Amino acid sequence: MASLCKAVPALETSELQIVTSGDRITDRPLAEVGGKGLFVKEIEEALLDRRADFAVHSIKDVPGELPTGLVLACVPKREDPRDVLVAPRYRTIEALPAGARVGTSSLRRMLSIKARRPDLEVVSIRGNVDTRLRKVDAGECDAIVLARAGLVRLGLEERATQTLETDVSLPAVGQGALGIECRADDTETRGVLAHMNDPETATCVAAERGVLVALGGDCKTPMAAHAARVGKSLRLQAFVARPDGSNRRAGERVVPWPADEASARELGLALGRELS
Repeated sequence: MASLCKAVPALETSELQIVTSGDRITDRPLAEVGGKGLFVKEIEEALLDRRADFAVHSIKDVPGELPTGLVLACVPKREDPRDVLVAPRYRTIEALPAGARVGTSSLRRMLSIKARRPDLEVVSIRGNVDTRLRKVDAGECDAIVLARAGLVRLGLEERATQTLETDVSLPAVGQGALGIECRADDTETRGVLAHMNDPETATCVAAERGVLVALGGDCKTPMAAHAARVGKSLRLQAFVARPDGSNRRAGERVVPWPADEASARELGLALGRELS
């Protein structure tokens, strides 16, 4: 909000705070209670009934298809999309002893950790970042895996003991990026939000979300997609597996930098269809 007001000094804003079902239900894995859409459903209802003019989401929580009448009006510059390990005693994934307990609520992260260290015990852990940090500090598990971007935004990046490179833990679709959603017919709000858009981030996210749409991914599907600019090219990597981690399929495309977001989305759709 502060960044938007800085970009548009004459803008006046007020906050409508909504606690979503995804925030309230913390005693069960997301896959059992409706998936990541639980973090956005009530917020989108506030947009559609005009209680709110725009909403700020973590894009990794936004389903591939938006409700009719809503659009992602802008995607600001992305934070570091990588995962991190928080392991106060052991520091790195390599140093964890056999049988160590690693907490995460993500099937994607579970699969990545087990692929790297099949001797570790991966356990489901829910709750906000502070709750998860308290659990690892209390010894309920030996390590947890989180998104680096979440720690950075909370000023807690020093808690990360190891950054997991993308060849170890490929990020979730849109990880590290925010998406600002509004009504498609609200041209005034869309014009204001355009000041916040970062074209490079928006292009990369469009490619990743194309993979998500093609695969029909949800919280019951371990999948990842990460796009990045490499010189004058776009590199898109993705994988998907069955919920039990079997039948893992991975792919990569490197193409000249797309002309627009629509072209990037088509790239993602093509890679996703290849992996489906």
